[in-house]
Amino acid sequence: MISRSRELELLRGLIRTAPVVAILGPRQVGKTTLARQFSARYRGPTRWFDLEDPDDLARLAEPKLALSEHQGLIVIDEVQRRPELFPILRVLADRPGNKTRFLLLGSASPDLLRQSSESLAGRIHYHELRGFSVSEVGGAAAQRLWVRGGFPRSFLARTAAESLAWRSDFIRTFLERDLPNFGFRVAAPTLLRFWRMLGHYHGQLWNAAELARAFGIAASTVRHYLDILTAALVVRQLEPWYENLGKRQVKAPKIYVRDSGLLHALLAIGDEEALLGHPKVGASWEGFVLEDLLSRLAPAAGEAFFWRTHTGAELDLLIVRGRRRIGFEIKRTTAPAMTRSLHSAQEALRLDQLVLVHAGSETFKLPGGARAMAFDRLARDLKSLDLNA
Repeated sequence: MISRSRELELLRGLIRTAPVVAILGPRQVGKTTLARQFSARYRGPTRWFDLEDPDDLARLAEPKLALSEHQGLIVIDEVQRRPELFPILRVLADRPGNKTRFLLLGSASPDLLRQSSESLAGRIHYHELRGFSVSEVGGAAAQRLWVRGGFPRSFLARTAAESLAWRSDFIRTFLERDLPNFGFRVAAPTLLRFWRMLGHYHGQLWNAAELARAFGIAASTVRHYLDILTAALVVRQLEPWYENLGKRQVKAPKIYVRDSGLLHALLAIGDEEALLGHPKVGASWEGFVLEDLLSRLAPAAGEAFFWRTHTGAELDLLIVRGRRRIGFEIKRTTAPAMTRSLHSAQEALRLDQLVLVHAGSETFKLPGGARAMAFDRLARDLKSLDLNA
């Protein structure tokens, strides 16, 4: 079993400061395993309710009574199945002298996000759990992580064929069972076709009109499909940064399939050899590194963007934190260099720091104060960045 000590430490900090903590993420990403590891280390009694277990559902027939009689840590798995619990959790969290802590696990249901934000405002911390990261599996396994993605069962499969089969099954089950359980009534074959098409747009600007023409449906409908997959945390819409710079700037988001392994399954890429010869290899690596950077930097909502002008200047990731602006460009090359586009981004955006993440083995300075950072050294080199205002 791969240790997720950083995730456990984050949970310990969150549970100390809020009576309710919600771990959000798609199915099979490791939420239940992480919660069991956390509860095993918790100092005090723990009680577990799995809302997919009929016995636990029966025990919660009178939820306020059932939950109020327990102290310590209460874990509620698949909580999006009972959104009516959230007002009750607010009452229990507000009890005088309350020492009970609630750990909620949810598969990114829109009901979960909406009900909890309305009922538990000021009482809940959210923590999004991603798949395995490079820091968890080790740099020596980074290539395997890129090819297979971060879902534990996919990454740990005995063979590449078994890993691909698991991901293909996950995609089918996710579309046929999970999304309908969240209240989405779109035919699974339609969403599968759309998701596969998104795979070909991975790392590109969202173009609703173009996708709508390909599907023969309205642009608003394809936008709805995109929002479904985004809400389920399997697709990322990276928003553009724009301000009054005297330049025409792009205002459409960039689209990424968040897990590289799922991207490769959607594109029928079975192993490393097939990936390295595929036209989307550069875009795949960009998305893989982008997710790793976001995991390490942990930007809050409204801190992560990309930037692009209509004349071609661009920046893959812009972190705006307080008054500081840190730019990242991601290139699958072993010979990184400053380009006219990067000079333009550095000047127009008034970047405090500019980093070019590359596939080589060395980290070194570039002209103009920028730095080239080797991807396999990010754990060490990112510590030198001052992200505070």
